Amino acid sequence: MQNLDYKSGSHPFPHQPIFIHSVFLLIVSSFTFTIRAQTTAVPVTDFLNSIGVCTHIGQGVDNAAQSATAMTYAGIRNLRDDGRSSHIQDWITVYDQSGVRTCLLTDQNITSTVTMAKQLRAAGALLAVEGPNEPNNWPVTYQGQTSSDTTSLPIAKFQRDLYAAVKAEPALSGIPVFHSSEAGGSEPDNCGLQFLTIPAGAGTLMPDGTVFADFANTHNYVCGTQNADLGDNQAWNAADPTLNGPWDGLYVEYGHTWWGAGFNGYTNQQLLTLPRVTTETGWTTGGTGKNITEDQQGRLFLNLYLSQFKRNWKYTFIYMLRDDPNQGYWGLFHTDYTPKPSGTYLHNFTAILADTGTIATPGRLDYSIPSQPATVHDLLMQKHDGTLELAVWSEKASGTEAVTVNLNAVFATVKVYDPVAGAAPAQNLSNANSVQLSLSDHPVIIEIPNQAAAAPLTRGEKHVDNADFTVDASATNAVIRYYTGSSQGVTFFLYDMRGRLVKTLADGNQDAGYHAVFLSEHGKNGVYFCRMETEGISAARKIQIVR
Repeated sequence: MQNLDYKSGSHPFPHQPIFIHSVFLLIVSSFTFTIRAQTTAVPVTDFLNSIGVCTHIGQGVDNAAQSATAMTYAGIRNLRDDGRSSHIQDWITVYDQSGVRTCLLTDQNITSTVTMAKQLRAAGALLAVEGPNEPNNWPVTYQGQTSSDTTSLPIAKFQRDLYAAVKAEPALSGIPVFHSSEAGGSEPDNCGLQFLTIPAGAGTLMPDGTVFADFANTHNYVCGTQNADLGDNQAWNAADPTLNGPWDGLYVEYGHTWWGAGFNGYTNQQLLTLPRVTTETGWTTGGTGKNITEDQQGRLFLNLYLSQFKRNWKYTFIYMLRDDPNQGYWGLFHTDYTPKPSGTYLHNFTAILADTGTIATPGRLDYSIPSQPATVHDLLMQKHDGTLELAVWSEKASGTEAVTVNLNAVFATVKVYDPVAGAAPAQNLSNANSVQLSLSDHPVIIEIPNQAAAAPLTRGEKHVDNADFTVDASATNAVIRYYTGSSQGVTFFLYDMRGRLVKTLADGNQDAGYHAVFLSEHGKNGVYFCRMETEGISAARKIQIVR
C-alpha cells in the first residue's frame, strides 16, 4: 500500500361570488399548510454531498470508467485519491461520467500538487486539496529534513506552505484545504499540528498564527481496533468529536494528541464546532483482523454516513470503493465492480433521497420520539420541493427496538422506506399523525410529501397550475370546488387550527374534472384549513364557517 491505507489503532373552476345566506363560507386568505416548528430540516443535498469513498485510480489499481459507473450506482458524490499527475485525465473522466469530484492528496510536492489541482479545477472536478497522508506511516521530506519519531517539523512546514500556495492561486479560489491526516495525533514534538490555525500563546514550535488547513482531518475508522466486535452505537461513537475511544477520532488528533504523553489542542467545547472531515473510515468483510459479514457492513455503512453528518462532519470517505486482494476487503463493491450489500443498500438509500437544487428557507417538523433509546438517532432533511425526509436509525448491534415517531399533526400521506429492503416504499400511510417502527441495525426513512398550498384565490375565472379552489353558497349548501381536468378522485381534508384532522370528506362531483365537497353539514363555526390531495397535487385554503 503506497499511500492510502488503514492505520491500526487508528416537495379552475370559475369563481362565483360568495352570497351571504343562512350558511356561508368566507375565504379569509390563501394558506400554505405549514408544519409547526421545532426541528429545522437540513437540505437533503447537504447530506448527499457529504458521501465519499476512497479509490486507487491514482495507483493504477482502479479503472476510472468502472469506478465512475460504480459510484453513480451507489450515489457517491466524492472520491479521495493519491495525487499522481499521470491520472489527472482519469479523474476528469470520472467527473464527466458521474459528476464525482476529487479530493486530491498531495504527492508531497507543492508545485505539482497545485498544478494538478488547477487542472482538476478547470474541468470542474476538484473538491479539495489534502495534505500528506498519515505521515506517521509515510514520513515527509521537506526543505532537506525528514520527519521522524522525534520531530514533525517537516510536516508542519510543508502543510503550512501547501495551504499558502493553494490560497495564493486565483484559479483555486474557494477550494478548501484538508489537514494532513494523523499528523496532529502523532507529532512527537509540539509543532502545533493539532490546530487549524495556531492560537496565540499555544507554546508550539511553529509560530502563533500559522495556518495549516480549513478542515481537521481524521481517520476515525468505525471498526476501531481491528480486533473489536460490532457493538451498540458503533458509528455514533466513532463520530463523537470528544470521545477518546478505540479509533483515531477528533479528540486524540486535535484535543489531546495520542503520541507519547501528548499535547493539548482544542477544548472539548471547541471540538464540537471545529470544521472537520473524515478521509478514511470503514470495516473489512474478509482478510485479516476482525471482519464483519457483508450484510452487516452494508447496514453499518448507512449508519456511518448518517452519524458522521449528524455529528457535523462535512465529508466522509469510506475506505474503499472496491475490494482488492492486496489492499483488503474494505469495499462497497466486489473486485469485479459488482455491488456488495453495502453498495446495494447505499444505492437504495441515495435513490430514496435523490435530490438536486437548493432550499431558500428550510422547513420544520414538530416531531418527537418518546422514550427514545440511546441507540436510536434521527436526522430531519428536506428536498428542494419541500418534501421532508426523516431518517431514524438504530445502532443496536443485535435485536430490535420498537419506537413511535409522533408527527404532532395529521398528514394525508406518509411513506416509510427501508433501504435494506429496496428503494420502493415499505409502507404507505394515510391521515397519519404518528409512525410505529421496529428498528434493528440500520435506518428507515419517513417521507412527508410537501403540503404546500396553491396560489392565492382571487375573484373571477382563474386557472393556476390546476390548483385553485372556488366557493359557491346557497341557503342550503356550502360548496368548495376544485378543478383538476381529470376524473381521478380527490380527497378533501378538514383540519382545525391546531392541525388536527376533523373530517375526511368524500368527493361529491367528478364531472369533467370538476370536484366538489359540501361543507354545510361539516364542522362547527370557526376557522379551518381545507386541503385536497390528488395525483400528487396538494392545495389548501384557510376558511371560516359561519352559521
